[in-house]
Amino acid sequence: MLLRSLVHGAGRFAVRSSFRNLTSILQTNPSVTYQQTLLNVPETRVTSIKNGLRVASEDYGLPTCTVGIWIDAGSRFETAENNGTAHFLEHMAFKGTNKRTQRELELEVENLGAHLNAYTSREQTVYYAKCFSKDLPQIVELLSDIAQNSQFGEEEIERERHTILREMQEIENNLQEVVFDHLHATAYQGTPLGRTILGPSENIKSIKKDDLLKYVGTHYKAPRMVLAAAGGVNHDQLVRLSEEHFGKLKAGAQGDFNDLVPCRFTGSEIRVRDDDMPLAHIAIAVESTGWADADTIPLMVASTIVGNWDRSMAGGGHVATRLGQQANKYNLCHSYQAFNTCYTDTGLWGTYLVTDRMKIDDAMCAIQDEWCRIATACTDIEVTRAKNLLKTNMLLMLDGSTPICEDIGRQLLSYGRRIPLHELDARIDAVDAKTVMAAMKQYVYNHCPAIAAVGPIEQLREYNRTRSRMYTITH
Repeated sequence: MLLRSLVHGAGRFAVRSSFRNLTSILQTNPSVTYQQTLLNVPETRVTSIKNGLRVASEDYGLPTCTVGIWIDAGSRFETAENNGTAHFLEHMAFKGTNKRTQRELELEVENLGAHLNAYTSREQTVYYAKCFSKDLPQIVELLSDIAQNSQFGEEEIERERHTILREMQEIENNLQEVVFDHLHATAYQGTPLGRTILGPSENIKSIKKDDLLKYVGTHYKAPRMVLAAAGGVNHDQLVRLSEEHFGKLKAGAQGDFNDLVPCRFTGSEIRVRDDDMPLAHIAIAVESTGWADADTIPLMVASTIVGNWDRSMAGGGHVATRLGQQANKYNLCHSYQAFNTCYTDTGLWGTYLVTDRMKIDDAMCAIQDEWCRIATACTDIEVTRAKNLLKTNMLLMLDGSTPICEDIGRQLLSYGRRIPLHELDARIDAVDAKTVMAAMKQYVYNHCPAIAAVGPIEQLREYNRTRSRMYTITH
């Protein structure tokens, strides 16, 4: 996820402090149970205005809030010819509108002590702001101006073109980003998910104002947008503001919203060998589920069982995960981390590792053996531990108005609703060892993987030999 900050204000500490105070009250009251805390959260109120735009909010009674526009439009909705347009639009968002110059926009945000951010993913584009609750009307008007009236001046386009090209060069130094882009390119080859978010440099050099306007006109339609807010937010006021500032946004004709083009998964590999690099960076993954699939939670538990490990961890080998213990004991790698990346109708479940050139074979075998073990001999003890860790990680990710607002916007686009915490907790609790093993056998065990490897990877086995370790022979 590419995140770029425009202006930094002073609201962050106030939001986090308020949430910590709320948490401390719950912790110091022994009569409040964990289950009660999950129920004792503000209701997610959702309202659709006439043009189909959804307005969603949670009121925590704070002096600050986060509000933003979540748009069902990312690099997946691009073609090979205009790949990179969604990210280019993100860069152009804060460069002036029909009402405000870039300087006026920046000064307005700074004078409010607010933050203004944007990011683009493969399926969504987001513009959001953090501000004082009293400034919500002004910020909503500003966001609507950015989304509907950005000017796309030729001079600004040329300036951002060079900025994006420099950004592409910087990302080349982030080997994890490079490996995951290669992983998508081979796993979803020939489909929109196989393209990068930034797009190829040839497209960036040729994108023009008309291309940006066409993309906005095609995808920035009210039914594909969610205006989400969390913190100190009055929902009725937010609905009135949305009707005032987003009410004229086009709803689009029924035929304008085609279903997503299915992105087929291909078991395959990409190798970029560079023996001058000190370490090998490798990702191996299988096709998993989309956001709304019932097997998503069991696969998340399985991913937590695989876990993550880094040799710089203070605990060293004193970790609960079996693979982490092996990595430390046998010096298999510098680090590894399990991942479960979900999209609307597909996903990638796998492990990313960084290792020495002479440890590649040992590390890959250990990872695949652990996958097979979880699929065939997972225990209730490790599933219980993984479920507790998964719950903790999910709740910690919602520490503040900004992650809560992001969760609201993303879930409304992905699920069509916000899943309550108590429901999510119950769905995790329902997972047991049999459920995990069933999901692993359906999606991982004896399935063709996609592999992306960069660096000194001479020791990486030929693809068919790696594929042959995706199952075990029992007697």
